[in-house]
Amino acid sequence: MEQHTTTALLYLDGITVSFDGFKALNELSFMIEPGEMRAIIGPNGAGKTTMMDVVTGKTRPDAGDVYFAEGTYDLSKLDETEIAALGIGRKFQKPTVFDMHTVEDNLLLALKNDRRVRATLLWQSSTPQEKRIAELLDTIRLKSLRSRVAGSLSHGQKQWLEIGMLLAQEPKLLLVDEPVAGMTDAETRQTAELLREINRDKTVIVVEHDMTFVRDLGVRVTCLHEGSVLAEGTIDQVSQNERVVEVYLGR
Repeated sequence: MEQHTTTALLYLDGITVSFDGFKALNELSFMIEPGEMRAIIGPNGAGKTTMMDVVTGKTRPDAGDVYFAEGTYDLSKLDETEIAALGIGRKFQKPTVFDMHTVEDNLLLALKNDRRVRATLLWQSSTPQEKRIAELLDTIRLKSLRSRVAGSLSHGQKQWLEIGMLLAQEPKLLLVDEPVAGMTDAETRQTAELLREINRDKTVIVVEHDMTFVRDLGVRVTCLHEGSVLAEGTIDQVSQNERVVEVYLGR
């Protein structure tokens, strides 16, 4: 495979996606450096979900380049399973946990293990796996709830559990879609702390509408509009951009 030269972990250049004549992405270009956390904002229909669909292989771009790992992998040529195996994990807005299983069992099921049938049948918990589960429980603030059935958790706690399940897959890049939608103020603050902690050794893209939460993250912000980048910079720079105010912030 020919390598595209870039320092970026994720590199999008001129990505265009059309659905029945509507351009969901219109020559979208931006890059995410290794170890970065980036917030993606924008009005409904701006292309945020389609962008994530392209990165994870759910949608093939009509044109443009999308490379991962300093240009090593052309994601437009790979399917969803192959992309996930490279270390790109996605958390959707609505949490999808196994409600009838405990918090701990949800994490065990998500661990990056040998998935072949024989290995699964013979699987037994090991000391390294138990240590990893303990680390994950600490990270997602659910250590005291490890034996609780996941269906009994609050909405925010389910979001944290799903983030833990994503971390159990050992991704290099996390795509997190509106993680604080429906959360209490306290849960929102804790989620910002959680994502900053995860960002110490993971690259993170957060798609979010809550501007207070985005400000709390304290990261570079990219605002999308009509499938393209409208503005980029700090939250203050983007918030003061006249076009961003006109099409999104509305004040």
